[in-house]
Amino acid sequence: MKVNPSSCLCPVLLCLCFLERGYEASHYGQAKVISRSHNATHNHTETEVHHRPKRGWIWNQFFVLEEHIGPDAQYVGKLHSNSDKGDGSVRYILSGEGAGSIFIINEAIDRNNNKPLEPESEFIIKVQDINDNAPKFPDGPFVTSVPEMSEVGTSVFQVTATDADDPTYGNSARVVYSVLHGQPYFSVDPKTGIIRTALADMDREAREHYSVVIQAKDMAGQVGGLSGSTTVNITLTDINDNPPKFPQKNYQVFVPESAQVGKPVGKIKANDEDIGINAEIKYSILNPEGAGMFSISTDKDTREGVITLRKPLNYEKKKQYSLHIAAENTHLDPRFSYLGSFKDDATLKITVGDVDEPPVFSMDYYIMEVYENAKVGTEVGAVTARDPDSKNSPVRYFIERREDKEVYFDIESISGVIRTTQLLDREDTPWHNITVMATEEDNPSLQSHVPVTVQVLDVNDNPPKISTEDEIIICESTRAGQVIQTITAVDKDDFANGKGFSFSFPGGVPANPNFTIKDNEDSTASIIARRRRFHRLTQELYELPVVVWDDGEPVLSSTSTLTLRVCSCQRGTRLKICQGEAFLSSAGLSTGALIAILLCVLILLAIVILFITLRRSKKEPLIISEEDIRENVVTYDDEGGGEEDTEAFDIIALRNPAAAEELKFRRDVRPECIRPWSSRRPARGRLSPSSLDVDEEMDVREFIKQRVGEADQDTSVPPYDSLQTYAYEGQGSPAGSISSLGSAGVHSELDYNSLDDWGPKFEKIAELYGEEVETASESTEKAESEKQT
Repeated sequence: MKVNPSSCLCPVLLCLCFLERGYEASHYGQAKVISRSHNATHNHTETEVHHRPKRGWIWNQFFVLEEHIGPDAQYVGKLHSNSDKGDGSVRYILSGEGAGSIFIINEAIDRNNNKPLEPESEFIIKVQDINDNAPKFPDGPFVTSVPEMSEVGTSVFQVTATDADDPTYGNSARVVYSVLHGQPYFSVDPKTGIIRTALADMDREAREHYSVVIQAKDMAGQVGGLSGSTTVNITLTDINDNPPKFPQKNYQVFVPESAQVGKPVGKIKANDEDIGINAEIKYSILNPEGAGMFSISTDKDTREGVITLRKPLNYEKKKQYSLHIAAENTHLDPRFSYLGSFKDDATLKITVGDVDEPPVFSMDYYIMEVYENAKVGTEVGAVTARDPDSKNSPVRYFIERREDKEVYFDIESISGVIRTTQLLDREDTPWHNITVMATEEDNPSLQSHVPVTVQVLDVNDNPPKISTEDEIIICESTRAGQVIQTITAVDKDDFANGKGFSFSFPGGVPANPNFTIKDNEDSTASIIARRRRFHRLTQELYELPVVVWDDGEPVLSSTSTLTLRVCSCQRGTRLKICQGEAFLSSAGLSTGALIAILLCVLILLAIVILFITLRRSKKEPLIISEEDIRENVVTYDDEGGGEEDTEAFDIIALRNPAAAEELKFRRDVRPECIRPWSSRRPARGRLSPSSLDVDEEMDVREFIKQRVGEADQDTSVPPYDSLQTYAYEGQGSPAGSISSLGSAGVHSELDYNSLDDWGPKFEKIAELYGEEVETASESTEKAESEKQT
């Protein structure tokens, strides 16, 4: 039978033991043998005595071989008891594991009384292994690789075979390895199964794949041993051990001279027996002449060198080019540097083919000049082109026309001279761009184009004009000699013809009594007031003609009329705008703000309407009369009328202390007459801020005390108090007093010009006194003029 090595019996030590009756075996292959014999029986009245006879087995060590085949039972061994006399009275009995089924024995028992002759004894039977299993490679076949050009002994792969036989018994499971196929390239270690290279310098380019058969044989490789085999497929991987090579040293290619710059014109290829990155090649042009006209790059897919044109070819100038091209690897292996330089070179001759080319202009572009207003037919310039071919065909010229553009120029088809067809205006179009086309007379389909730019030069044909068109504002408080506005001029002509301007009033007209003009000699002029004040009510608008001329050739001039508007300007600001306009300007209300104000007005109006409606619904009067109010008011301690009680006292009298003595009557008693004030004029000279002296102040105080006493002692009037207000300015006012009390009548010679310095509060007074002075001055001047006349 086949026994698994894990379940094989250990070397059997057959022990023949004399065991007590009832002992049971527990080991595999264990058998119990009992021998029985018949002893004489005693009287039943006597006690039966058992005697233990001496054991006397005769035995050998028992072994049994596995895999026994045949019709007869396999003989294992023989047992013999010394109690067996050989007369057939002893029968042997076998018990235990496998007894009766696997193992049998001739009986050994006393046939007379059927009792064992001796106690049971144990025997261990070992099943011996035989070499009935061949080595196996459970994971084969195998695939592996090794770099080419590896040294001898380089480890490639390791194989391992298994044997099901018992490795502890004999050589049935002892395996050795050998190469059946694959020599002399590879070898295998007999014990470990490691495959190694056996031949130096194995070249992948010569042979890439190898199939190696490895055999494993048991019984230590002896004759009669069993064997198994497997296949190991070995591939040599590539290394860069081959330089690129051109198949030939000289190449030729034809390129027409019409080839476009930047386009490929040819290809060249060097071969490399390596693969992958080891076969990547970089191409270069070695000679400067070839590198200047052509460039070369590598096609990554085909590894070809692609030659590209860098500059235009010209058959008439050069008919052939020679390129020295080198090819070299980009990834080098320093281990093989001893093999030499990994590069190769070849020569490529490029022949330029003659092509019928279009005419070539002498310049890439042309810039021409012509003065504006030049006569029609004026020559602007000329273009020239020639046939680059050897036949030198005549050239004809044309100007490309566009329907959306007006024609200003024409060209002579033979000479290439460009002329004007219309008058040119620099201020309208200073530059003109046209395209000239040249064709061969023999082959009109061959055309070439060139851009032509015509600059229109300036002549002084536009007079200068004053640049301002808005009204000039004059403040009413303008003083004589004050600059009202600085003006300048503009000129459509070029800077050379309009770089300087001069200004003046027109000639042949009387001098302007209100304004004068000052040329600042920097192309600006200042308008200056000649008199002190202007009055909007007297004259609001003034028209001022001004002549401006340039310094071009010829000199041109123009007259512009300026409009000056008199306004009551705001004081304390530099903006010269009218007060009405200033109000609107300062408001600065946006549309949203105006809408908000309108809504507020509408809401207030709605509230008023609602109030009126409610009052009418309740039948209440909208306005309650004072009589109705007085009927419901109970008054205690009736006081005087206060400021509104104008019938009680004459407050005006208090404002003139000089009349204090004469005004002793009550306002509630109608007086017979009212004495007017006595006016006094301040002394001749500059007006003082304080027009009342200390004596006047004392007079008023005394006057008030006197009137209070009279009021207290008067018993002819009802007893009520009177609150009286006096508008008297005392001393200590920072602005001084401007009171004109007691002043009237004669003309004063005071200098009222100082009122302009008192600030905005005295602006109106300054204007009033200024008008008086100006009127008086004009009257005086008029009188003197008449007198002189």
